[in-house]
Amino acid sequence: MYNWDDLRYVLELSRRGRLAAAARALQVDHTTVARRVAALEESLNTRLFDRTPRGYVVTKAGQALLSHAERIEAQSIKLYEEVSGQDATLHGTVRMAATEGLAIEFLAKEMVKFRERHPGIVIELVASTPLLDLSRREADLALTLSRPQSGRLIAWKVANYALGLYATRAYLDRMPPIRNKRDLNRHDLIWYVDDLVTLPQLRFLDDFIKDPNIVFESTSVVAHFNAALSGLGMAFLHCFAAEPDPNFVRILPEEVEVRREFWLVVHEDLRHVARVEAVCDFLTQLLHQNQALLMGRT
Repeated sequence: MYNWDDLRYVLELSRRGRLAAAARALQVDHTTVARRVAALEESLNTRLFDRTPRGYVVTKAGQALLSHAERIEAQSIKLYEEVSGQDATLHGTVRMAATEGLAIEFLAKEMVKFRERHPGIVIELVASTPLLDLSRREADLALTLSRPQSGRLIAWKVANYALGLYATRAYLDRMPPIRNKRDLNRHDLIWYVDDLVTLPQLRFLDDFIKDPNIVFESTSVVAHFNAALSGLGMAFLHCFAAEPDPNFVRILPEEVEVRREFWLVVHEDLRHVARVEAVCDFLTQLLHQNQALLMGRT
């Protein structure tokens, strides 16, 4: 029979990826982590990690073990809270993936609030499009633009958001006036690298500008924002990022608006893991409370 306590070391190494980082979190020597993980592998007669130049990567057998170990950890925390009558301080790392605009322009600015509530939890925010694969446990949870159609995933809608067409006042002053959507064809546009657009939710340009004069392309919405801010041209920007900035003027707000959704997605094995649940609860509440901002109704 294996030593149950060895599961703590496997859990922490899976979250940190390196012996030294796991050892610091557990307040032990890195050789202790290596020894305890090796002991569990020997007891189970299976390899739980592949050692790579990038660190320790969980094997398929390790993934199966983690599903059970996470539940044991959650039950252990619940037992402590019920018996002692005290809230357990949550510890560990939660990796969450989100689209670039939401991650950089909104979520990063709100992390101080989460830190105040849960100082023992470290958030790893991955700003990525496409998002990481939750089924392969590349992340613990993700904020996506649609409900996933496959996999052992749980998802719920957390907010609507809007994109509008923006430019600086300096740009608009030197260009022909814009009275209707037909006038947009005469203006410089900042857009995505079209053949690298992977999300169908971002293919909306033809709905508003039939013959766009694209002067700059980037896969990054932050690059769109900064290029537009420099006066290079118009750009479709997240309203929650552009609306509070006094440098931007929204163009044809009644005619040009793209509405989309944010969904919170988590693997079903992690849904009730205490630290993951804490992040899910925080994000759900945060996005609900900021619905007006996300729609540009500041």
